[in-house]
Amino acid sequence: MDSFQQNIRHVYIDNQSWLANWLRNKVGCSELASDLTQDTFIRLLTNKRNATIDRHKPRALLTHIAKGLVVDYWRRKDVEQAYLDSLMTFSEEAQPGPEQRQLVIDTLIRLDQILTELPELTRKIFLLSQLDGYRYNAIATLCDVAEITVKRHMKTAFIACLSVE
Repeated sequence: MDSFQQNIRHVYIDNQSWLANWLRNKVGCSELASDLTQDTFIRLLTNKRNATIDRHKPRALLTHIAKGLVVDYWRRKDVEQAYLDSLMTFSEEAQPGPEQRQLVIDTLIRLDQILTELPELTRKIFLLSQLDGYRYNAIATLCDVAEITVKRHMKTAFIACLSVE
């Protein structure tokens, strides 16, 4: 075991219980807190930038990682619930099967992550076009940019969305 792994081992032993309790207070569920605790340490272990983590004062970093995981969890739940709510408008015969439903949810979650990572103006332009149905000239007027700028932002957004695995 190298020194990085030993350091993380000590951080885990010294802080796992504290982090699980902290997360339980945030999410209100022991099982979810346990999962998020493990995910936090996996992120810590798999990111070599954490090689210099101070084993005696790791809680700020652990909290930072855990907060991000909590936000991701709730965002995924919101996306999933929005999709499931939209399925309620379909007839029973038009409902997708469980596997297809999960594939759509996974894709929607990944698209949400991609859109969140886009610059604000790019995301706004893309959503105005794709969700609200605005034409490029109307978006240009709304956003006070040239139509060619709208096209550039749309190209950026489309390329990002095509990267969904």
